[in-house]
Amino acid sequence: MREFLVEITTTVPDGTSQDEVDRRRAAEAVRARELAATGNLARLWRPVGELRSIGVWRAADEAELHEKVLGTLPLRAWMTVTVTPLESHPNDPGSH
Repeated sequence: MREFLVEITTTVPDGTSQDEVDRRRAAEAVRARELAATGNLARLWRPVGELRSIGVWRAADEAELHEKVLGTLPLRAWMTVTVTPLESHPNDPGSH
């Protein structure tokens, strides 16, 4: 699988009920655990003081990442996503 740096900002639409937000967030947590178990979600961070996420995600290619991985997230309709394909760096200390 290829690795991708994914930046996600989630914006709840005005007028959305708190019940709907809570339901989707709970479902999102379940789906994230499932994607971690399959190896599609490798790491996930939230910058201090910000309401966005930065993560390392894996998929066969970018099309699969969008369709079969990120596209399955319950909050996807509310997300703005930036994807950067990654490749190994020759000086990466983790590759030795």
